[in-house]
Amino acid sequence: MDKAQSLEAIKNARKAHELQMKKIVALINGEEVENPTAVNKTQCDFGKWFYAEDGHLPKLLGALFYNELEVMHARWHMEYVRIFEIFFQNKKQGFFSKMIGVNRVSNMDLDRAKLYYSELEATTNELLKALAVSERRLGALNESLFI
Repeated sequence: MDKAQSLEAIKNARKAHELQMKKIVALINGEEVENPTAVNKTQCDFGKWFYAEDGHLPKLLGALFYNELEVMHARWHMEYVRIFEIFFQNKKQGFFSKMIGVNRVSNMDLDRAKLYYSELEATTNELLKALAVSERRLGALNESLFI
């Protein structure tokens, strides 16, 4: 990946996480969400880029910073899975609810999801800041360091 592609990939990773948060807000607001964010950290759009086979990202960002970013991303997914379970794994709908499309998330589960969301939002803000730093770091590097 050349420098321009790497910078574009970081921008796309930021957009992907912002979109993921919008999906979660939609769920909390009772809307249906197709293609929910992957629970596995290597399967989301960010993870596919971050854990790419070429292995150049740790060298470009620096191993320490890359590891910190990886820890933040893993924490994001650990926090997200709690919300995912409320809306997708604990979904117990009766025949009538399925017919009219009513989401049967209890008020208590919805309150928990809102709490989890506030925690996830803080982690997302940290992750987005780290991605902005990554973008600046890559932008400052010489083109010759990229493939």
